Amino acid sequence: MSSVPDGKKLLRSPSGLRMVPENGAFNSPFSLDEPRWVPDKECSRCMQCDTKFDFIRRKHHCRRCGRCFCDKCCSKKVALPRMCFVDPVRQCAECSLISQKEMEFFDKQLKVLLAGSTFAVTLGTSEKTETMTCRLSNNQRYLFLDGESHFEVELSRMSSVQILTDGTSPGGGTTRASGMLLHYKPMGSQEAQQLRLEATDDKKAASLWLTAMHKAAKLLYESRDQ
Repeated sequence: MSSVPDGKKLLRSPSGLRMVPENGAFNSPFSLDEPRWVPDKECSRCMQCDTKFDFIRRKHHCRRCGRCFCDKCCSKKVALPRMCFVDPVRQCAECSLISQKEMEFFDKQLKVLLAGSTFAVTLGTSEKTETMTCRLSNNQRYLFLDGESHFEVELSRMSSVQILTDGTSPGGGTTRASGMLLHYKPMGSQEAQQLRLEATDDKKAASLWLTAMHKAAKLLYESRDQ
């Protein structure tokens, strides 16, 4: 194990080399813990094709689910940023498809969230609306809202995210995201607070940001359910 700048450290586990925060309390809310590997002694056959393991047919563990497979059923090496692996790691066919789909979020949608977008923001039942820029913090742990005032929402304290749409788009296409209802528990409180965001002038940019936020919420809930 060795330390590197910006509060992260290199950690070698049986699954591979990982770059993780120095303090586990600062893990990304989208991160997943490494799974417990199925013990070798409990696995005499591939858990996909039922091939019996021997000196020629070696067993391999999927780094995402921890199950045991033959080389044919667990041959793909795919990036797995949710577990902070430095390099692509071996995954079974099912898990590799999931990881590949998630890469769109980390390659594209995460950048959209970090860049931010402008919304008309209403807090709770207030009748006051303020124009604010909403963006994800660099450590992925908070939503920052900046206007005349500033406040933050910790993603781990979000309880629900509902995307609002503006109906059918011109030409009869699919609906477009136009706003968001977010419920969260402020620090030190167990009562949920509502936050309403509505697109202002640049509706296209706002729709892209909201679509990315919807995907982020799905990943967030999956992390909690692990």
